[in-house]
Amino acid sequence: MNYTRITALGALTALVACSVDRADGTASGVASITEDEIAEHIEVLASDEFGGRAPSSPGEELTVAYLAEQFSSFGLEPGNAGSFFQDVPLVDITVDPNRAPFTIEGRGSPMQFTYADDVVTWTTRTVESSRIEDSEMVFVGYGIVAPEYGWDDYEGLDATGKTVVILVNDPGYATQDDDVFNGNTMTYYGRWTYKFEEAARQGAAAALIVHQTAPAAYGWETVRNSWTGPQFNLQPEDGNAGRVAIEGWMTEETSRTVFERAGMDFDALYRQAETGSLRPIDMGLSLSTLVQNELRFSDSKNVVAILPGAEAPDEYFIYIAHWDHFGTDPELVAAGEDGIYNGALDNASGTAAMLELAEAYANLPERPRRSIVFLAVTAEEQGLLGSAHYAADPVFPLARTVAGLNMDGLSNFGPTRELVVQGYGMSELDMIADAAAAAQGRRIDPDPEPEKGYYFRSDHFELAKLGVPMIYPGNGIDHVERGSEYGLEMNARYTRERYHMVTDEFDETWDLSGAVDDVVLYYEIGAAVIQSDMWPNWNEGTEFRAIREESRR
Repeated sequence: MNYTRITALGALTALVACSVDRADGTASGVASITEDEIAEHIEVLASDEFGGRAPSSPGEELTVAYLAEQFSSFGLEPGNAGSFFQDVPLVDITVDPNRAPFTIEGRGSPMQFTYADDVVTWTTRTVESSRIEDSEMVFVGYGIVAPEYGWDDYEGLDATGKTVVILVNDPGYATQDDDVFNGNTMTYYGRWTYKFEEAARQGAAAALIVHQTAPAAYGWETVRNSWTGPQFNLQPEDGNAGRVAIEGWMTEETSRTVFERAGMDFDALYRQAETGSLRPIDMGLSLSTLVQNELRFSDSKNVVAILPGAEAPDEYFIYIAHWDHFGTDPELVAAGEDGIYNGALDNASGTAAMLELAEAYANLPERPRRSIVFLAVTAEEQGLLGSAHYAADPVFPLARTVAGLNMDGLSNFGPTRELVVQGYGMSELDMIADAAAAAQGRRIDPDPEPEKGYYFRSDHFELAKLGVPMIYPGNGIDHVERGSEYGLEMNARYTRERYHMVTDEFDETWDLSGAVDDVVLYYEIGAAVIQSDMWPNWNEGTEFRAIREESRR
Protein backbone atom coordinates (compact mmCIF):
# COMPACT_ATOMS: atom_id res chain seq x y z
CA MET A 1 0.00 0.00 0.00
CA ASN A 2 1.37 3.42 -0.92
CA TYR A 3 1.32 6.35 1.47
CA THR A 4 -0.67 9.50 0.93
CA ARG A 5 2.20 11.91 1.09
CA ILE A 6 1.77 15.00 3.19
CA THR A 7 2.60 18.40 1.76
CA ALA A 8 2.61 21.70 3.55
CA LEU A 9 -0.53 22.63 1.62
CA GLY A 10 -2.22 19.39 2.65
CA ALA A 11 -1.45 19.92 6.32
CA LEU A 12 -2.69 23.48 6.20
CA THR A 13 -5.83 22.42 4.35
CA ALA A 14 -6.60 19.90 7.08
CA LEU A 15 -6.13 22.53 9.75
CA VAL A 16 -8.32 25.00 7.91
CA ALA A 17 -11.00 22.33 7.63
CA CYS A 18 -10.86 21.83 11.39
CA SER A 19 -11.21 25.57 11.90
CA VAL A 20 -14.27 25.66 9.65
CA ASP A 21 -15.78 22.81 11.67
CA ARG A 22 -15.24 24.77 14.88
CA ALA A 23 -16.94 27.78 13.37
CA ASP A 24 -19.98 25.52 12.94
CA GLY A 25 -20.08 24.67 16.61
CA THR A 26 -17.17 22.43 17.55
CA ALA A 27 -15.41 25.22 19.42
CA SER A 28 -17.33 23.93 22.44
CA GLY A 29 -14.80 21.09 22.56
CA VAL A 30 -11.72 23.27 22.80
CA ALA A 31 -13.57 25.65 25.11
CA SER A 32 -13.73 22.88 27.70
CA ILE A 33 -9.93 22.99 28.11
CA THR A 34 -9.46 25.31 31.09
CA GLU A 35 -6.90 26.17 33.74
CA ASP A 36 -9.30 25.27 36.52
CA GLU A 37 -9.97 21.77 35.19
CA ILE A 38 -6.30 21.07 34.50
CA ALA A 39 -5.48 22.20 38.04
CA GLU A 40 -8.29 20.09 39.50
CA HIS A 41 -7.06 16.91 37.80
CA ILE A 42 -3.45 17.55 38.83
CA GLU A 43 -4.44 18.29 42.42
CA VAL A 44 -6.38 15.02 42.69
CA LEU A 45 -3.77 12.81 41.02
CA ALA A 46 -0.87 14.39 42.92
CA SER A 47 -2.62 14.39 46.28
CA ASP A 48 -1.11 12.61 49.28
CA GLU A 49 -4.14 10.31 49.22
CA PHE A 50 -2.86 8.80 45.95
CA GLY A 51 0.48 8.08 47.63
CA GLY A 52 2.73 8.89 44.67
CA ARG A 53 0.91 6.58 42.21
CA ALA A 54 3.39 3.69 42.30
CA PRO A 55 2.53 0.70 40.11
CA SER A 56 0.92 -2.20 41.99
CA SER A 57 0.09 -0.06 45.02
CA PRO A 58 -3.10 1.28 46.66
CA GLY A 59 -2.27 4.54 44.91
CA GLU A 60 -2.54 2.76 41.56
CA GLU A 61 -6.02 1.50 42.45
CA LEU A 62 -7.19 5.04 43.18
CA THR A 63 -5.50 6.40 40.04
CA VAL A 64 -6.85 3.96 37.48
CA ALA A 65 -10.33 4.14 39.02
CA TYR A 66 -10.26 7.93 38.75
CA LEU A 67 -9.15 7.82 35.12
CA ALA A 68 -11.78 5.25 34.13
CA GLU A 69 -14.46 7.26 35.93
CA GLN A 70 -13.43 10.43 34.11
CA PHE A 71 -13.34 8.78 30.68
CA SER A 72 -16.74 7.24 31.30
CA SER A 73 -18.22 10.55 32.43
CA PHE A 74 -17.15 12.13 29.12
CA GLY A 75 -18.97 9.41 27.22
CA LEU A 76 -15.91 7.54 25.96
CA GLU A 77 -16.06 3.79 25.54
CA PRO A 78 -13.85 1.21 27.28
CA GLY A 79 -11.00 0.46 24.90
CA ASN A 80 -10.13 -3.12 25.73
CA ALA A 81 -12.96 -5.59 24.97
CA GLY A 82 -15.43 -3.83 27.22
CA SER A 83 -12.89 -2.83 29.87
CA PHE A 84 -11.02 0.39 30.49
CA PHE A 85 -8.04 -1.66 31.69
CA GLN A 86 -5.21 -3.60 30.09
CA ASP A 87 -3.36 -5.83 32.56
CA VAL A 88 0.41 -5.33 32.66
CA PRO A 89 2.20 -8.19 34.49
CA LEU A 90 5.27 -6.87 36.30
CA VAL A 91 8.15 -8.35 38.23
CA ASP A 92 10.06 -6.30 40.76
CA ILE A 93 13.73 -7.42 40.77
CA THR A 94 15.93 -6.17 43.60
CA VAL A 95 19.66 -6.89 43.60
CA ASP A 96 21.21 -7.65 46.99
CA PRO A 97 23.98 -5.00 47.13
CA ASN A 98 25.95 -7.10 49.62
CA ARG A 99 26.10 -10.08 47.28
CA ALA A 100 27.19 -8.54 43.99
CA PRO A 101 30.92 -9.34 43.59
CA PHE A 102 32.60 -7.89 40.50
CA THR A 103 36.07 -9.24 39.73
CA ILE A 104 38.26 -8.66 36.66
CA GLU A 105 41.25 -10.92 36.13
CA GLY A 106 44.19 -10.98 33.72
CA ARG A 107 47.48 -9.16 33.19
CA GLY A 108 48.20 -9.05 36.92
CA SER A 109 46.45 -9.53 40.24
CA PRO A 110 42.63 -9.66 40.27
CA MET A 111 40.81 -6.34 40.49
CA GLN A 112 37.64 -6.08 42.54
CA PHE A 113 35.19 -3.22 42.25
CA THR A 114 32.43 -2.04 44.55
CA TYR A 115 28.75 -2.22 43.71
CA ALA A 116 27.12 1.23 43.42
CA ASP A 117 30.40 3.15 43.88
CA ASP A 118 32.38 1.70 40.96
CA VAL A 119 29.86 -0.37 39.02
CA VAL A 120 26.12 -0.95 38.95
CA THR A 121 25.01 -4.34 37.62
CA TRP A 122 21.70 -6.15 37.31
CA THR A 123 19.85 -8.65 35.19
CA THR A 124 16.50 -8.26 33.47
CA ARG A 125 16.13 -12.04 33.45
CA THR A 126 13.45 -13.23 35.86
CA VAL A 127 15.79 -15.35 37.95
CA GLU A 128 16.90 -15.44 41.58
CA SER A 129 20.53 -15.19 40.56
CA SER A 130 22.55 -14.57 37.42
CA ARG A 131 26.25 -15.29 37.11
CA ILE A 132 29.06 -15.15 34.58
CA GLU A 133 32.50 -16.63 35.17
CA ASP A 134 35.73 -15.90 33.33
CA SER A 135 33.90 -14.13 30.51
CA GLU A 136 36.34 -12.72 27.96
CA MET A 137 36.12 -8.90 27.80
CA VAL A 138 36.00 -7.21 24.39
CA PHE A 139 35.87 -3.49 23.63
CA VAL A 140 33.33 -2.83 20.86
CA GLY A 141 33.41 0.96 20.61
CA TYR A 142 29.86 2.31 20.53
CA GLY A 143 28.34 -1.16 20.18
CA ILE A 144 26.33 -0.06 17.14
CA VAL A 145 25.17 -1.99 14.09
CA ALA A 146 23.54 0.53 11.74
CA PRO A 147 23.48 -0.54 8.07
CA GLU A 148 21.95 2.76 6.96
CA TYR A 149 25.08 4.50 8.24
CA GLY A 150 27.46 1.80 6.99
CA TRP A 151 28.44 1.15 10.61
CA ASP A 152 29.17 -2.15 12.39
CA ASP A 153 31.11 -2.11 15.66
CA TYR A 154 30.70 -5.89 15.99
CA GLU A 155 32.16 -6.71 12.58
CA GLY A 156 34.09 -9.99 12.67
CA LEU A 157 33.27 -10.72 16.32
CA ASP A 158 31.59 -13.83 17.65
CA ALA A 159 30.36 -12.32 20.91
CA THR A 160 28.91 -15.54 22.28
CA GLY A 161 29.68 -15.81 25.99
CA LYS A 162 31.78 -12.63 26.00
CA THR A 163 31.49 -9.38 27.97
CA VAL A 164 31.25 -6.38 25.65
CA VAL A 165 32.44 -2.99 26.88
CA ILE A 166 30.61 -0.10 25.20
CA LEU A 167 30.82 3.69 24.96
CA VAL A 168 27.72 5.74 25.71
CA ASN A 169 25.91 7.94 23.14
CA ASP A 170 26.89 7.75 19.45
CA PRO A 171 29.69 8.91 17.12
CA GLY A 172 27.74 11.98 16.01
CA TYR A 173 27.93 13.42 19.52
CA ALA A 174 31.62 12.59 19.81
CA THR A 175 32.53 14.28 16.52
CA GLN A 176 29.90 17.06 16.52
CA ASP A 177 29.91 16.46 12.76
CA ASP A 178 26.47 16.66 11.14
CA ASP A 179 27.63 14.17 8.53
CA VAL A 180 28.26 11.50 11.19
CA PHE A 181 24.96 9.94 12.29
CA ASN A 182 22.92 13.05 13.28
CA GLY A 183 25.78 15.09 14.63
CA ASN A 184 25.03 16.54 18.05
CA THR A 185 21.48 15.15 17.93
CA MET A 186 21.38 11.71 19.53
CA THR A 187 20.01 8.83 17.48
CA TYR A 188 18.45 5.75 19.02
CA TYR A 189 21.82 4.05 18.56
CA GLY A 190 23.14 6.31 21.31
CA ARG A 191 20.64 5.17 23.92
CA TRP A 192 21.75 2.70 26.58
CA THR A 193 18.62 0.65 25.91
CA TYR A 194 19.71 0.02 22.33
CA LYS A 195 23.21 -0.99 23.41
CA PHE A 196 21.92 -3.71 25.73
CA GLU A 197 19.47 -4.92 23.08
CA GLU A 198 22.21 -5.15 20.44
CA ALA A 199 24.56 -6.95 22.81
CA ALA A 200 21.83 -9.56 23.34
CA ARG A 201 21.31 -9.92 19.59
CA GLN A 202 25.03 -10.53 19.26
CA GLY A 203 24.90 -13.32 21.86
CA ALA A 204 27.01 -11.59 24.52
CA ALA A 205 26.94 -12.84 28.09
CA ALA A 206 27.32 -9.39 29.60
CA ALA A 207 27.27 -5.77 28.47
CA LEU A 208 28.94 -2.92 30.36
CA ILE A 209 28.54 0.72 29.39
CA VAL A 210 31.29 3.21 30.19
CA HIS A 211 29.65 6.11 31.99
CA GLN A 212 30.74 9.61 31.04
CA THR A 213 28.68 12.53 32.30
CA ALA A 214 28.56 14.71 29.19
CA PRO A 215 27.57 12.10 26.58
CA ALA A 216 25.26 10.32 29.04
CA ALA A 217 23.60 13.66 29.93
CA TYR A 218 23.58 12.76 33.64
CA GLY A 219 26.06 12.07 36.39
CA TRP A 220 26.95 8.84 38.15
CA GLU A 221 24.48 9.62 40.95
CA THR A 222 21.67 9.24 38.43
CA VAL A 223 23.02 5.82 37.44
CA ARG A 224 23.37 4.81 41.09
CA ASN A 225 19.88 6.02 42.03
CA SER A 226 18.12 4.73 38.91
CA TRP A 227 19.57 1.21 38.69
CA THR A 228 19.90 0.20 42.33
CA GLY A 229 17.03 -0.84 44.55
CA PRO A 230 13.78 -2.36 43.23
CA GLN A 231 13.61 -2.49 39.42
CA PHE A 232 10.32 -3.23 37.70
CA ASN A 233 10.34 -5.29 34.53
CA LEU A 234 7.70 -6.89 32.39
CA GLN A 235 6.98 -10.62 32.69
CA PRO A 236 7.54 -12.03 29.21
CA GLU A 237 6.81 -15.71 28.67
CA ASP A 238 10.51 -16.53 28.31
CA GLY A 239 11.45 -14.67 31.49
CA ASN A 240 13.70 -12.38 29.40
CA ALA A 241 16.01 -15.33 28.72
CA GLY A 242 17.01 -13.64 25.47
CA ARG A 243 18.64 -10.73 27.30
CA VAL A 244 22.29 -10.82 28.37
CA ALA A 245 22.91 -12.37 31.76
CA ILE A 246 24.46 -9.21 33.20
CA GLU A 247 23.82 -5.59 32.22
CA GLY A 248 25.56 -2.67 33.86
CA TRP A 249 27.51 0.55 33.96
CA MET A 250 31.08 1.31 35.04
CA THR A 251 32.21 4.73 36.20
CA GLU A 252 34.64 6.47 33.90
CA GLU A 253 37.35 6.17 36.59
CA THR A 254 36.76 2.44 36.90
CA SER A 255 36.76 2.05 33.13
CA ARG A 256 40.05 3.89 32.76
CA THR A 257 41.56 1.64 35.41
CA VAL A 258 40.38 -1.43 33.50
CA PHE A 259 41.67 -0.11 30.16
CA GLU A 260 45.02 0.72 31.74
CA ARG A 261 45.29 -2.82 33.12
CA ALA A 262 44.55 -4.09 29.61
CA GLY A 263 47.43 -2.00 28.26
CA MET A 264 45.02 0.11 26.20
CA ASP A 265 44.94 3.89 25.75
CA PHE A 266 41.32 4.81 26.52
CA ASP A 267 41.50 8.29 24.97
CA ALA A 268 43.12 7.06 21.77
CA LEU A 269 40.54 4.29 21.39
CA TYR A 270 37.73 6.77 22.09
CA ARG A 271 38.97 8.91 19.20
CA GLN A 272 39.32 5.87 16.94
CA ALA A 273 35.83 4.62 17.83
CA GLU A 274 34.24 7.82 16.54
CA THR A 275 35.74 7.26 13.07
CA GLY A 276 34.14 3.88 12.48
CA SER A 277 37.52 2.27 11.82
CA LEU A 278 37.69 0.52 15.20
CA ARG A 279 37.07 -3.21 15.20
CA PRO A 280 36.42 -5.32 18.32
CA ILE A 281 39.50 -5.57 20.54
CA ASP A 282 40.17 -8.44 22.93
CA MET A 283 41.15 -6.74 26.20
CA GLY A 284 43.03 -9.75 27.55
CA LEU A 285 40.85 -9.63 30.68
CA SER A 286 37.97 -11.71 32.00
CA LEU A 287 34.97 -10.83 34.16
CA SER A 288 33.37 -12.88 36.90
CA THR A 289 30.31 -11.41 38.58
CA LEU A 290 27.06 -12.38 40.22
CA VAL A 291 23.76 -10.73 41.10
CA GLN A 292 21.42 -12.23 43.70
CA ASN A 293 17.82 -11.09 43.32
CA GLU A 294 14.68 -10.81 45.34
CA LEU A 295 11.66 -11.26 43.03
CA ARG A 296 8.18 -9.85 43.61
CA PHE A 297 5.43 -10.45 41.05
CA SER A 298 2.46 -8.16 40.60
CA ASP A 299 -0.02 -6.82 38.10
CA SER A 300 -0.47 -3.21 37.06
CA LYS A 301 -2.81 -1.61 34.57
CA ASN A 302 -2.83 0.61 31.52
CA VAL A 303 -6.05 2.58 31.12
CA VAL A 304 -7.50 2.54 27.58
CA ALA A 305 -10.46 4.58 26.34
CA ILE A 306 -11.71 5.15 22.80
CA LEU A 307 -13.89 7.60 20.93
CA PRO A 308 -14.85 5.60 17.82
CA GLY A 309 -14.54 7.34 14.48
CA ALA A 310 -17.57 7.91 12.26
CA GLU A 311 -16.00 7.27 8.84
CA ALA A 312 -12.79 5.32 9.50
CA PRO A 313 -13.31 3.60 12.85
CA ASP A 314 -10.49 1.13 12.15
CA GLU A 315 -7.92 3.92 11.81
CA TYR A 316 -6.59 5.27 15.10
CA PHE A 317 -4.84 8.34 16.46
CA ILE A 318 -3.41 7.77 19.93
CA TYR A 319 -2.79 10.18 22.80
CA ILE A 320 -0.42 8.80 25.47
CA ALA A 321 0.54 9.92 28.97
CA HIS A 322 1.93 7.94 31.89
CA TRP A 323 -0.06 8.02 35.11
CA ASP A 324 2.58 6.51 37.42
CA HIS A 325 5.28 8.00 39.64
CA PHE A 326 7.58 6.68 42.40
CA GLY A 327 5.11 6.09 45.22
CA THR A 328 6.04 6.51 48.90
CA ASP A 329 9.36 5.91 50.65
CA PRO A 330 8.48 4.14 53.93
CA GLU A 331 11.87 4.93 55.46
CA LEU A 332 11.31 8.66 55.07
CA VAL A 333 7.81 8.35 56.48
CA ALA A 334 9.11 6.33 59.45
CA ALA A 335 11.62 9.10 60.09
CA GLY A 336 8.80 11.63 60.24
CA GLU A 337 9.66 13.19 56.88
CA ASP A 338 7.65 13.70 53.69
CA GLY A 339 8.07 10.42 51.85
CA ILE A 340 5.46 10.84 49.12
CA TYR A 341 6.70 11.34 45.56
CA ASN A 342 3.56 13.15 44.41
CA GLY A 343 4.70 13.58 40.79
CA ALA A 344 2.56 16.65 40.15
CA LEU A 345 4.33 17.84 37.03
CA ASP A 346 5.70 14.38 36.24
CA ASN A 347 3.19 13.23 35.21
CA ALA A 348 -0.09 14.15 36.84
CA SER A 349 0.02 17.18 34.54
CA GLY A 350 0.35 15.17 31.32
CA THR A 351 -2.42 12.86 32.50
CA ALA A 352 -4.59 15.91 33.20
CA ALA A 353 -3.92 17.09 29.64
CA MET A 354 -5.11 13.72 28.33
CA LEU A 355 -8.34 14.00 30.31
CA GLU A 356 -8.95 17.51 28.98
CA LEU A 357 -8.38 16.31 25.42
CA ALA A 358 -10.75 13.39 25.91
CA GLU A 359 -13.45 15.76 27.14
CA ALA A 360 -12.81 18.19 24.28
CA TYR A 361 -13.19 15.55 21.58
CA ALA A 362 -16.19 14.01 23.33
CA ASN A 363 -17.91 17.42 23.26
CA LEU A 364 -17.85 17.58 19.45
CA PRO A 365 -21.38 17.63 18.00
CA GLU A 366 -20.37 14.87 15.58
CA ARG A 367 -18.00 11.96 15.97
CA PRO A 368 -14.51 12.53 14.50
CA ARG A 369 -13.61 10.92 11.18
CA ARG A 370 -11.08 8.52 12.72
CA SER A 371 -11.07 6.81 16.09
CA ILE A 372 -9.16 8.42 18.96
CA VAL A 373 -7.46 6.25 21.58
CA PHE A 374 -6.53 7.66 24.98
CA LEU A 375 -3.86 5.50 26.61
CA ALA A 376 -2.73 6.19 30.18
CA VAL A 377 0.21 3.87 30.79
CA THR A 378 1.84 2.46 33.89
CA ALA A 379 5.48 2.03 34.94
CA GLU A 380 7.04 4.71 32.74
CA GLU A 381 9.40 5.62 35.53
CA GLN A 382 10.56 2.00 35.67
CA GLY A 383 11.58 1.93 31.99
CA LEU A 384 8.55 2.65 29.76
CA LEU A 385 7.08 -0.71 30.75
CA GLY A 386 3.39 0.04 30.31
CA SER A 387 3.90 1.44 26.84
CA ALA A 388 6.29 -1.42 25.97
CA HIS A 389 3.60 -3.89 26.98
CA TYR A 390 1.00 -2.10 24.87
CA ALA A 391 3.39 -2.02 21.90
CA ALA A 392 4.02 -5.76 22.23
CA ASP A 393 0.33 -6.56 22.70
CA PRO A 394 -1.56 -3.62 21.21
CA VAL A 395 -5.29 -3.32 21.80
CA PHE A 396 -5.54 -1.65 18.38
CA PRO A 397 -3.25 -2.77 15.51
CA LEU A 398 -0.14 -0.65 15.17
CA ALA A 399 -0.35 -0.92 11.39
CA ARG A 400 -3.74 0.84 11.65
CA THR A 401 -2.51 3.40 14.18
CA VAL A 402 -2.01 6.43 11.98
CA ALA A 403 0.05 8.50 14.41
CA GLY A 404 0.15 9.69 18.00
CA LEU A 405 1.17 12.33 20.51
CA ASN A 406 2.74 11.88 23.95
CA MET A 407 2.36 14.25 26.92
CA ASP A 408 4.89 14.12 29.76
CA GLY A 409 4.73 17.36 31.76
CA LEU A 410 2.92 20.66 31.18
CA SER A 411 4.09 24.26 31.44
CA ASN A 412 3.42 25.76 34.86
CA PHE A 413 4.92 29.22 34.44
CA GLY A 414 2.67 30.96 31.93
CA PRO A 415 2.31 31.43 28.18
CA THR A 416 5.22 31.07 25.77
CA ARG A 417 5.79 32.15 22.21
CA GLU A 418 6.69 28.64 21.15
CA LEU A 419 6.30 24.94 21.81
CA VAL A 420 9.39 22.74 21.94
CA VAL A 421 9.15 19.42 20.10
CA GLN A 422 11.58 16.68 21.07
CA GLY A 423 12.96 14.89 18.03
CA TYR A 424 11.86 17.70 15.71
CA GLY A 425 12.60 16.81 12.09
CA MET A 426 12.01 13.07 12.46
CA SER A 427 8.51 12.85 11.00
CA GLU A 428 5.94 14.67 8.89
CA LEU A 429 3.96 15.36 12.05
CA ASP A 430 6.33 18.25 12.64
CA MET A 431 4.96 20.01 9.57
CA ILE A 432 1.46 19.70 11.00
CA ALA A 433 2.69 21.08 14.32
CA ASP A 434 4.30 24.03 12.53
CA ALA A 435 0.99 24.89 10.85
CA ALA A 436 -1.02 24.46 14.04
CA ALA A 437 1.37 26.66 16.02
CA ALA A 438 1.33 29.34 13.33
CA ALA A 439 -2.48 29.42 13.53
CA GLN A 440 -2.03 30.17 17.26
CA GLY A 441 0.45 32.92 16.50
CA ARG A 442 3.24 30.75 17.90
CA ARG A 443 6.10 28.67 16.54
CA ILE A 444 7.61 25.22 16.99
CA ASP A 445 11.22 25.05 18.16
CA PRO A 446 13.42 21.94 18.17
CA ASP A 447 14.81 20.54 21.40
CA PRO A 448 17.59 22.90 22.58
CA GLU A 449 19.49 19.88 23.98
CA PRO A 450 19.22 17.23 21.24
CA GLU A 451 22.36 15.48 22.45
CA LYS A 452 20.45 14.21 25.49
CA GLY A 453 18.12 12.08 23.41
CA TYR A 454 14.90 13.03 25.19
CA TYR A 455 12.88 11.70 22.26
CA PHE A 456 13.95 8.18 23.18
CA ARG A 457 13.11 8.53 26.88
CA SER A 458 9.33 8.63 27.08
CA ASP A 459 6.39 6.38 26.29
CA HIS A 460 5.74 7.31 22.67
CA PHE A 461 9.09 5.75 21.79
CA GLU A 462 7.88 2.19 22.33
CA LEU A 463 5.40 2.74 19.49
CA ALA A 464 7.81 4.81 17.42
CA LYS A 465 10.43 2.08 17.25
CA LEU A 466 7.75 -0.23 15.85
CA GLY A 467 7.04 2.27 13.10
CA VAL A 468 4.17 4.45 14.37
CA PRO A 469 4.95 8.16 13.75
CA MET A 470 4.82 9.84 17.16
CA ILE A 471 5.28 13.47 18.15
CA TYR A 472 6.55 14.42 21.60
CA PRO A 473 6.01 18.09 22.48
CA GLY A 474 7.33 19.66 25.66
CA ASN A 475 6.71 23.05 27.20
CA GLY A 476 7.98 26.21 25.58
CA ILE A 477 10.77 28.35 26.99
CA ASP A 478 10.31 31.81 25.46
CA HIS A 479 7.90 33.38 27.97
CA VAL A 480 5.59 35.95 26.39
CA GLU A 481 6.50 38.68 28.89
CA ARG A 482 9.75 37.58 30.50
CA GLY A 483 11.62 35.94 27.62
CA SER A 484 13.72 32.82 27.23
CA GLU A 485 16.03 33.37 30.18
CA TYR A 486 13.05 33.17 32.50
CA GLY A 487 11.79 29.99 30.87
CA LEU A 488 15.20 28.36 31.03
CA GLU A 489 15.55 29.29 34.69
CA MET A 490 12.11 27.89 35.51
CA ASN A 491 12.97 24.62 33.80
CA ALA A 492 16.34 24.47 35.54
CA ARG A 493 14.76 25.26 38.89
CA TYR A 494 12.28 22.42 38.47
CA THR A 495 15.07 19.99 37.58
CA ARG A 496 17.16 21.19 40.48
CA GLU A 497 14.48 21.37 43.16
CA ARG A 498 11.62 19.03 42.19
CA TYR A 499 12.42 16.54 39.43
CA HIS A 500 11.98 12.98 40.82
CA MET A 501 11.85 14.40 44.35
CA VAL A 502 9.19 14.49 47.05
CA THR A 503 8.91 18.22 46.36
CA ASP A 504 7.16 17.70 42.99
CA GLU A 505 3.82 18.74 44.48
CA PHE A 506 0.91 20.73 43.10
CA ASP A 507 1.27 24.46 43.74
CA GLU A 508 -1.74 26.76 43.63
CA THR A 509 0.50 29.61 42.46
CA TRP A 510 1.28 27.85 39.18
CA ASP A 511 0.30 29.81 36.09
CA LEU A 512 -1.39 27.20 33.88
CA SER A 513 -2.48 29.61 31.15
CA GLY A 514 0.42 28.41 29.00
CA ALA A 515 -0.61 24.82 29.66
CA VAL A 516 -4.05 25.62 28.20
CA ASP A 517 -2.42 27.02 25.07
CA ASP A 518 -0.31 23.88 24.74
CA VAL A 519 -3.17 21.43 25.27
CA VAL A 520 -5.24 23.27 22.66
CA LEU A 521 -2.27 22.90 20.32
CA TYR A 522 -2.13 19.15 21.10
CA TYR A 523 -5.79 19.07 20.10
CA GLU A 524 -5.11 20.88 16.81
CA ILE A 525 -2.18 18.63 15.89
CA GLY A 526 -4.25 15.54 16.53
CA ALA A 527 -7.36 16.90 14.81
CA ALA A 528 -5.41 17.63 11.63
CA VAL A 529 -4.72 13.90 11.33
CA ILE A 530 -7.94 12.59 12.87
CA GLN A 531 -10.23 14.59 10.58
CA SER A 532 -8.25 13.81 7.40
CA ASP A 533 -7.20 10.79 5.36
CA MET A 534 -3.46 11.54 5.59
CA TRP A 535 -1.00 8.91 6.81
CA PRO A 536 2.05 10.75 8.20
CA ASN A 537 5.37 9.06 7.62
CA TRP A 538 8.84 9.28 9.11
CA ASN A 539 11.21 11.54 7.22
CA GLU A 540 13.86 10.07 4.96
CA GLY A 541 16.91 8.79 6.83
CA THR A 542 15.19 8.21 10.18
CA GLU A 543 15.62 4.91 11.97
CA PHE A 544 11.95 3.90 11.81
CA ARG A 545 10.82 4.75 8.28
CA ALA A 546 11.54 1.32 6.81
CA ILE A 547 9.69 -0.38 9.67
CA ARG A 548 6.62 1.76 9.05
CA GLU A 549 6.61 1.22 5.33
CA GLU A 550 6.94 -2.53 5.77
CA SER A 551 4.06 -2.62 8.28
CA ARG A 552 1.80 -0.74 5.85
CA ARG A 553 2.41 -2.99 2.83
